Amino acid sequence: MNHPVTLSSTEVTRVKGNPYRIPLLLMVSLFFMIGFITVLNDVLIPSLKGVFTLNNAQAMLIQFCFFIAYGLVSIPAGRLIQRVGYKNGLSISLAVMAIGLFLFVPAANVLSYAFFLFALFVVATGLTILQVTINPYIIALGPEETGASRLNLGGTLNSTATFIGPIIGAAYILPHGISDPMEKAQAVQGPYLVLALVTIGIAMLLYFLHLPKLATETEGNEQTGEKLTQFSHLIYGAGGIFFYVGAEVAIGSILILYFVEEQLIQLGSTASATLTAEKAAAALVAYYWASAMIGRFIGSIVGQKIRAHIMLRFVAVVAIILVSLAISGVLLDDWMGMQVMVLNLDPFSIGFEPVSFPVSLFLLVLVGLFNSVMWPCIFPLAIRGLGKNTSRGSGLLVSMVAGGALIPLLQGVLVDSFGFQYSFFVVLACYLYILFYAVHGYKVKYTSRTAL
Repeated sequence: MNHPVTLSSTEVTRVKGNPYRIPLLLMVSLFFMIGFITVLNDVLIPSLKGVFTLNNAQAMLIQFCFFIAYGLVSIPAGRLIQRVGYKNGLSISLAVMAIGLFLFVPAANVLSYAFFLFALFVVATGLTILQVTINPYIIALGPEETGASRLNLGGTLNSTATFIGPIIGAAYILPHGISDPMEKAQAVQGPYLVLALVTIGIAMLLYFLHLPKLATETEGNEQTGEKLTQFSHLIYGAGGIFFYVGAEVAIGSILILYFVEEQLIQLGSTASATLTAEKAAAALVAYYWASAMIGRFIGSIVGQKIRAHIMLRFVAVVAIILVSLAISGVLLDDWMGMQVMVLNLDPFSIGFEPVSFPVSLFLLVLVGLFNSVMWPCIFPLAIRGLGKNTSRGSGLLVSMVAGGALIPLLQGVLVDSFGFQYSFFVVLACYLYILFYAVHGYKVKYTSRTAL
């Protein structure tokens, strides 16, 4: 999902007392907002697919229009920040987000899928500027050698939001007993309207809050002003970000459809009357993101003792094994039971409901645990030794979040052609590339201009 990104070689203007605590807490807390908005897409996909009678590829345009903004806006956003500064950039990003969130109201009223997609793009544009703006603080406000640990801290809050997001989103966006397309579309309005108001509140707070100045500086004998293509570890790392985000988003996007359309989730005999297969599947998507949250807690500790490329190798291998087993279908006939967390609105209640599903699909849920530390491993490895090129390199890496647009769309096409089970070959290919990066691609290599 969305994660802390870093800009190394930074300096912070000192203030009396601890110059790090308040800015760091603020920057980290904003990742909760990012995670919550982003994960709602996983619930929005089955909702709008039913409203507009879409095939799987068309439904994945939701993720495409959202994540393609990272590919189109990240680098221009970096230039914007250089002109207006980080604080103004934060306010601008939140204002754009609020506009996009408000657009969900007219989109539902006119019942237009294209309008929904446009609103998602606007929201993601604001989120992209926000990520480029706040990410440098995460690694700059503390020792560089523990930057990966702080990245995990921001990611932990992000993962917390992605855990509760599908549960809350399913209660509002996938309500029980509504079949009319207009009513289903209008059910989307409430959560996004609330998010828009919260975003405006945060923007106003940031406007009056004093933040330390953050600026890039050159270190020692690092290369400056070079072409980014001269840093092979950065280019390979960009591919790593692309395929990591693509795989992570694809799994979260397709799980509800896989469970429901293949009838691979059964409600327990004691389940409440308001529980639907879609809401139960959304809860399992929440568990997918919750496993990432747990992984980040573990990674924040382990990352201080184990080098990033070693940890990346381990998690990539495990992810490959889990996805391969899911594709093979060897455990598709073996079912397991579990209690899933469900939020009901009428009457209001939060509780656990019994469901059962194949072990094969639970393996996909477990992949989230090993996805959790990929970003904070890949990113620091990719920007090492860039000096003044770090801001441009960071912008390139953030733009590779566009993998979340293309990989789910490709998987949607494969689902329509070959079915859900074999569509995960594209996810498997993503993890194979990440393993390549952890073994070979991460090694710092700089090619001088004279060698080109």
